[in-house]
Parts: sequence; C-alpha cells; structure tokens
Amino acid sequence: MIILGRKYKFTDEELRKLGKKFKTINIVRYRNRSEDEVLGELQSIAGEEYFDTLVLNTTATVGSNIIKYLTTLQFQKRKKPLKIITIEDFMEKYLYKCYIPEDNTDLRFLSHIKPFNKFEYYVKRIIDYAGIFILFTFSWPIMIYARYKIKNESPGASIFKQLRVGLNNKEFFCIKFRSMRLDAEANGAKFASKNDDRIFKWGNTMRQTRIDELPQILNVFKGDMHLIGPRPERKVWTDKFEQVIPYYNERHLVRPGITGWAQVMYPYGANTDDAKQKLMYDLYYIKHWSLWLELKVIYKTIVVVLGKKGI
Repeated sequence: MIILGRKYKFTDEELRKLGKKFKTINIVRYRNRSEDEVLGELQSIAGEEYFDTLVLNTTATVGSNIIKYLTTLQFQKRKKPLKIITIEDFMEKYLYKCYIPEDNTDLRFLSHIKPFNKFEYYVKRIIDYAGIFILFTFSWPIMIYARYKIKNESPGASIFKQLRVGLNNKEFFCIKFRSMRLDAEANGAKFASKNDDRIFKWGNTMRQTRIDELPQILNVFKGDMHLIGPRPERKVWTDKFEQVIPYYNERHLVRPGITGWAQVMYPYGANTDDAKQKLMYDLYYIKHWSLWLELKVIYKTIVVVLGKKGI
C-alpha cells in the first residue's frame, strides 16, 4: 500500500492495525517536493507486485504526470488490480472511523452525518429497553455491593449526578456511582488520568469494569440516553472542543449512550487529540448505524469489560 501525502497523520496504533491487512505500508511525502521526485518514488514502489492500493492523502493538487502514471497503472495486468482511494473512504473502510477535515470550510461533510430517522430511533429504543432490562436483572446485586463499598471507602453520597450534554446540546443530569473523593474538583474540572489520586480504590475498580455507569440505566429508561451512543460529556469540555475540533457539535445529533463505538474502539482520552480521535468513531457510528453495528458494540463492550480495560 502507498499513502500519498500526509494530510492525515496516522497514529502508531492505526499503522499497527493496517499492518495486519497490508503486506507493506509506504508513506510518500508530497508537499515541498518536485513532481518528478514524487513520481520517481511512486514508480520505484509501484513496480512491486504486492502493491495494490494507493491512498490519496494530500490537500495539494496532484500533478498531471502523476495522474497519467496512476491511470496507466490501473490498466496494467497485475496479480491484484490497483485501487485508488481517497483518505476519507479509506478510513471508513479500513479503520471504521470518519475523517474530519482540518477546518469547517468543507460543508459537504455536513450532508453525510444525519440524526436517526423514526424507524432507526424506534429500533434503538427497543434495544434500549431490552438491554437495560437484561442489564438490571444481572447487575442489581453488583449495584447493591457497589454502594456498600463506596460508603466504606469514601464517606458521602454513593450516587453522583452531573450535568452532561445530550441530544441537540441540551443538558441533562447523568447518574453514576461516585468513583472520586467528594473534594475531587475543589480546584476546578479536569479529566481523570491514569493513577489519578482523586479516585479511591473501589472507584478505580468500578471505572475499569464500567460498574460506575450502571445507574445510567435510569437515564436510558427516561429517554435522556440510549444504551449505545457517543459518550456524554460536560459542557465545560464540549464548549472547549467545539472551538478547536471541526464538526465536534455533530455528535449531539443523537442521544449519548452508556457505551458506544468510540468507547470500545479507542482508550479513555484526556486531551484534545484524544477527543478528536473519539469523534471520528462517533461520527462513523452515526453515519453507518445499523442493527449489526449495534450488536457489534454490545459484543465489544462485553469483551472490554471482562478484560477490565475500561472504556
């Protein structure tokens, strides 16, 4: 595979995943190079029989000689026919996430992401009610034990209510088991981090196994949330991210969820770069929603929880 340009910079984890699907990955830099120099590098790589995919990952206009060469390659007899694919389509096909433009000028992006229609909404509500019924049936003893452990380790209320941003940017009270000390935000709001000293021992266990999310069953029942959807964030964070991440507000076209595609595909994030990565997965989920994808999230959630990897 050849990746032409560096419009999107692949993470090490993404390159690791792609390495399982492609024999070799060659990144050809395009900017600040002559057309002949780029063409020469492409020709040296494209001569190999294993090369069958070229990803257009550049904002610059591709030179006419390069286009002519790539067109010629497509007509050549090869063991595998050459596929030329844009970075946008490539990321959705192989990484299951949506590419986000660097700015808000590409309005075509908005037409791809739409709220759930009535049929999709009703299907999700059926899944919601079935899911929370099963979840409550098996988890109520765990919830009773969780309240007991919280009281023992960190005196104070075991249930924690906090305003989160939901559908259409409307705030609602998200209900969770408290996993931090009562004075955790005495110095202001900040993301939880690994080995965060604000989190007590049982609180850490709850966060790893997602037990702290179980009270959100009530949020799903009330209709504030779905069982599956983007993670509900605080307004202090969504306001910040909307200023620096294009199309961040698009995730609020649907209700948030207890679990979601971003939560099972990307580890817990604590900065703007992580928020952008998770948004790519959220937008993929909204754009490609299907019953199969819904079931896939449920399966992956079970795997993550049993592996105590956190979400």
